[in-house]
Amino acid sequence: MSPLTHFPVVSINEVPVPISLADATTYRPLVLVVGKESVAAEALAETLTQHGFAAVAAYDAPDAIETALIMPPELLIADLELPGITGIELASAVKEVFPGCKTILLSAHDDLPELAHHDAEPIVVLSKRVDPKDLVARVAETLKLAQKGNGAAALSN
Repeated sequence: MSPLTHFPVVSINEVPVPISLADATTYRPLVLVVGKESVAAEALAETLTQHGFAAVAAYDAPDAIETALIMPPELLIADLELPGITGIELASAVKEVFPGCKTILLSAHDDLPELAHHDAEPIVVLSKRVDPKDLVARVAETLKLAQKGNGAAALSN
């Protein structure tokens, strides 16, 4: 016979609210992270989520476009080189539907390319080896949250 397990009975008011739901009224811009390496894309999305952004990962261009159509992103972070398409082409396709979407591209190469402006906005290209704190700061800067103080309070930590 197995021993009986007794769990304590607690009031619903004593149950802790998950951090993600604790402040559901706070504005959290959506960042779509697209990377050919799923582990890296998930890790980056998780890092951004921990710093107050709503982030979701996709692993190729078709998934990214489908995700963007369901949840329009305010920022697209994509590998410069994706299977069958470049990050620039993906950014153009997303911006065609969502013109206000900003773009940050990540490159595995040390010599970062100088990219022309796209739709009068510069295309930011960062090394994939960028420090996570620097990337979070760049995301906040790109979304202009640093000046507004919306959802970026964690950046001061």
